Amino acid sequence: MLYTGKGDAGTTTAFGCDQQRISKSSELPEALGALDELNAYLGFVKVRAVGEARIATAIRAVQETLFIIQAELAGAEKTVDTSEVQRVEALVNEIEKEIPPLKGFSIAGGTELSAILDVARTIARRAERRVIAAAEAGACSASAETKAYLNRLSSLLFALARLANHRAGIAEESPRY
Repeated sequence: MLYTGKGDAGTTTAFGCDQQRISKSSELPEALGALDELNAYLGFVKVRAVGEARIATAIRAVQETLFIIQAELAGAEKTVDTSEVQRVEALVNEIEKEIPPLKGFSIAGGTELSAILDVARTIARRAERRVIAAAEAGACSASAETKAYLNRLSSLLFALARLANHRAGIAEESPRY
């Protein structure tokens, strides 16, 4: 069955925990939910990355890593490996060689793919904040590598958004203030 009814009163359990019921609005479900939202949205981004295999492949790898992070937060003996953080850093460095240097803030948009990657970036930042809040509240453990990965993830999504515009020949627009 796709439902159990056990959460009808607003409580849930997390894999790997002592199976005590906790409020769905508490820090751990908030963090897990934010990561789930990000992963789902990245699925949409991946589908819209038609003709951009490099972007779609990068997004697919991120989705896999997000499952590892969710498992870690829920109490499983899983964590992000340092090599994943390094892989993201290397990808961002490669992209930076292909796109014009960053000169300041830019207005989101240009291509549809760039715009939805920018939305994904903001969802990633929110998920990072929720994970940090849950860890600080003692609701879960998040390794240094997991925290570093989540921090780098928004940089990767920003770089991919810029790459999508660059490949489409769309110049970045700066705010006028």
